[in-house]
Amino acid sequence: MASAVDDATDLDALDSGGRRLLYDLVSIPSESGEEAEAAERLAAFFAEHDREVFLDGVGNVRAPADDSVLLTSHVDTVPGDIPVRIERDPEDEYSPDGDAVLWGRGSVDATGPLAAMAVAAVETGVSFAGVVGEETDSRGARFLVEDREEPDAVVNGEPSGWDGVTLGYRGFLAGTYVATSESGHTSRPDPNAVEHAMNWWNRVEGAFEAADYEPVFEGVTTKPVRFDGGLSADGLSMEATMDVQFRVPPEMEPADVRERADAELDAGTVHWEEPIPPVMTSPRSEVATAFRGAIRRAGGDPRLLRKTGTADVNLYAAAWDAPMATYGPGDSDLDHAPNERLALAEFDRTVDVLCAVCERLAD
Repeated sequence: MASAVDDATDLDALDSGGRRLLYDLVSIPSESGEEAEAAERLAAFFAEHDREVFLDGVGNVRAPADDSVLLTSHVDTVPGDIPVRIERDPEDEYSPDGDAVLWGRGSVDATGPLAAMAVAAVETGVSFAGVVGEETDSRGARFLVEDREEPDAVVNGEPSGWDGVTLGYRGFLAGTYVATSESGHTSRPDPNAVEHAMNWWNRVEGAFEAADYEPVFEGVTTKPVRFDGGLSADGLSMEATMDVQFRVPPEMEPADVRERADAELDAGTVHWEEPIPPVMTSPRSEVATAFRGAIRRAGGDPRLLRKTGTADVNLYAAAWDAPMATYGPGDSDLDHAPNERLALAEFDRTVDVLCAVCERLAD
């Protein structure tokens, strides 16, 4: 049977540093736009270890040091109230030997990677940045690439599992379709604004329909995320507004996707947001090589991954010509999930791998 760990005893026995930081950060709500308290706790961790640290103009936690490596992950999480607790349950696949497992929003995406990188940065003396807004507009990463010089190497924090290294992410394009039409009786055959929106999106989905054999990573994923339509407030017109998103593979540019989507318009317009380009880094880069060696020395068999989503590393790769990869503890299948949880033993092992990688790259 699962059992919760008592904060005052077992948590202190487990660890008074890295695991405590992880537990504290997961316990602090940090939805996008509400990161301030978590950022202060993270900054305090660096101050406690006599590291220079400050919050920049958008709220990023910055701890500049040895720029041979920049360790960076995001402070914010998606919404979701998961009671924070530590359990030991042999029936849980993440706790087969009754090891401690931390439950809570962000434990995997990406407070676990964030805390692991903070600990590794303190232990090895490399630079660190905890950025805000990754789950919404990536404002923290956008500010960071404009506000600091390019580091020698970048390790971005997202869940990959302690023995996995992520080298590729698809890009991201979002837009809002808007159409209006004259109001009229619904018996009339002429399409109204709602139908225009629906018809456009059906054509867009058809234009990007993938073959059955095509891997998801190599195709464009189309997704409507919000729709609002009907009579205007004055009753004189029909209106339709639809928010849409596209995931873009490395073989394409967001501009190509936008052009194809615009080509399907026969009514209405699309207001496009600033895109995030896709990224695919080399498995032979010095960062990827350092990770493979460190994982093997820790007893693992390195896995090289491609993710179908998008991360801040896409922006770093577009702005900086430095070798980089993405790494962190946790199973990405638990991202944003109601059963999000992280094995603390995996967190510890991840810190060890990160320290070995930083020491290798700093040589």
